[in-house]
Amino acid sequence: MAKHSLALNRMFSALADPTRRRMVERLARGPASVSELARPLKMALPTVVQHLKVLEESGLMTSEKIGRVRTCHIALKPLDAAEAWLGKQRAAWAAKFDRFSAIVEEMDDE
Repeated sequence: MAKHSLALNRMFSALADPTRRRMVERLARGPASVSELARPLKMALPTVVQHLKVLEESGLMTSEKIGRVRTCHIALKPLDAAEAWLGKQRAAWAAKFDRFSAIVEEMDDE
């Protein structure tokens, strides 16, 4: 469980940054080189590389270097874990709201 939590923490931490979310959104459309990912951003290339390192360490992205070009690819497996966690949270809260609604209805009936 602790390993699972650490992976989720890294992923959510990586996605907490709007620049990295933008990069993930771009990678969702297909692989991209580091320069392609950097082009629309108003930051120095070393800063872009730091963001990519965070994404790679979180498991959300992989990269490969062919010649002088590093190409980045989205990794979907960590998103599956996040989706499962969020689904459990949604179900737990829905159950709590259902119980609350039942209590309110009982009070209205009295």
